[in-house]
This record gives sequence, C-alpha cells and structure tokens, in this order.
Amino acid sequence: MTGGTSQAGAALGRARSGGGDHRPKRVLSTGRLYCDLVMAGLSAPPAAGQEVYAEHLVIAAGGGAYITAAYLAALGRGAALASVIPAEPFAGPIAAELAQSGVDLSPCGFAAVGAEPQITVAMITGGDRAFVTRRSGPAMPDGLAALIAARGFDHLHIGELASLVEQPEVVAQAKAAGMTVSVDCAWDAEVLARDDLRPLLRDVDVFLPNASEAEALARHAPLQDYAPLVVVKQGGQGASALQGTARLHRPAVALEVVDTVGAGDAFNAGFLDRWLDGAALAACLDAGAHTAAIALARQGGARGLGRLARFRTAAE
Repeated sequence: MTGGTSQAGAALGRARSGGGDHRPKRVLSTGRLYCDLVMAGLSAPPAAGQEVYAEHLVIAAGGGAYITAAYLAALGRGAALASVIPAEPFAGPIAAELAQSGVDLSPCGFAAVGAEPQITVAMITGGDRAFVTRRSGPAMPDGLAALIAARGFDHLHIGELASLVEQPEVVAQAKAAGMTVSVDCAWDAEVLARDDLRPLLRDVDVFLPNASEAEALARHAPLQDYAPLVVVKQGGQGASALQGTARLHRPAVALEVVDTVGAGDAFNAGFLDRWLDGAALAACLDAGAHTAAIALARQGGARGLGRLARFRTAAE
C-alpha cells in the first residue's frame, strides 16, 4: 500500500500532465463560490430541539473552486477563478479576501439582482466537520465556454462534481482547447446516488474524491473506472492514487488539527501544482499532504494565505 512493488512504481512513477512544455501552466478553476460561516469549537453537533455554542466564528470565502485556486496562487501558480460572486449581503464580507487572494477574478460574474445568497454554514467538532449549504443560481458564469476556447489556460479544475453534472459540456470544451482537467467530488448525496457518473468523468484526467465519497462511488463501479487517475483523500490516513490496477499510498503529515474546512481543496492545489510540472506521483501526493497540513493548522479556508513554499522531495 505504500508504493512498494516495482510494477506499481512503473505504472504510477511519473504523473502525466501533458508533454515536455516547460512554460508555467496556468489553471482555471470553476464552480460555486460561497460565503462560509465557519463555527469552530463546538462541544457536539447540534441536535433537534437543542442549542450548542461555538467558541469561534470566521466569515470567509468558500467553495472548492476558490480555495483550490487561492492555494495554487499562494504556491506561485497562475490561477484564475470562474465563479458567480454571491448575492448581497454576503458578497461584501468576502470581497476583501477575494481581492487579496492573488487569484485572477476577471472571469467571475455576479449574481443576478434579487437572487438569494449562496452560503455555507460549517460546524467544526473535534477533528471533523458538518455543513449546511444553500446553493443559488448557476454554478459557472456566462462566458466560460468562450474563455476556455481562447486557450489562455492549460488546466481546468472543477470544484464540485455537482457543477459538472450541471454543465457536463465543459469537459469537452476544455479538451478541445488542449487543456487537462481535474474534478473534486464534494459531498452531494443526490449526485453520489447516480449511476451515470462514469461517462461524465471519462475524459477527466484527475478525479479527487475523499474517502466517504469514494465509498459511495464504489457502490456503482470500481473507483479506478471513473477516471484514468483517481486520488482518494483519506484525512489523517493520507491519500491513495489509483491508476488502472496500480495503487500508491502516501501518509498524511502529523499535526494538531485546528480547522478541517478547505483541507481537501488545499490538498488538490498541492497535488495539482506538482502534477502539472510532471512530478512523480509520490511527490504529488506528498505535496498535497503538505498543503493540506497548512490548511489544517489554520482557521478559515484560504483567508490571508500569503506566499507558500512549494513542497520538494529530498532528491529535488
């Protein structure tokens, strides 16, 4: 399970991100953008008819598309976000964070006047979390197809599988523009209950579910059948890469967890940053673990990241 066999090493030894082009590859990240209300320090999850109290409250920009893009930008990777800015009164509280993130926001659109706000309430108890989310309006902004066709980006990252279900044509558009594509899963019980997801993911290069999502997906088909490369994020147990019959596992970074919100999206950024450079898959997994550890040790998604050092193996 730790990448021990020579067969697995041969099959998984080097990530495939597309050729020997050494120009820095730019990422376009798309999907829903939320205003996150993160409540931490709960003694227990709330139960019907009862009230619990949080020790901390953070208001932050959220959603896998944004958090992954913000961590990519912090790592020095050119990253842009194609999302719909939430409606007021929640656009204002996240505006400063978005402006300071280093992410190119020019592809973003704005929610229609009078639209309901798009928010997530995250409740942190111990080392785990639960979410209540209100989606509103389209997942992706108008003009995304034209932006992809303009060929200004090398890789498309989709922050939620539900967004791909909503706009399945985006993968074909990206492929026609010569882009590689990754998709995070993000828990959605209705989406995960579907048995028609494999055709949606067939042309995706990297699919990144967490362990709970992978378990739900495996009820319909073997995980390796969903995409050429499936990376399962397993929290404190690390992460595993599946490519055909080969499997490579790498451990997580040991640390005291402060906040789990956004850790999986941060993992995506660390992994993809190295994958896009053609690094070995073990190095990609380790980079993902390193970036996830940064997220786990802080509160509030991607707020105030600053510049982060890229993970490098001892051999590099």
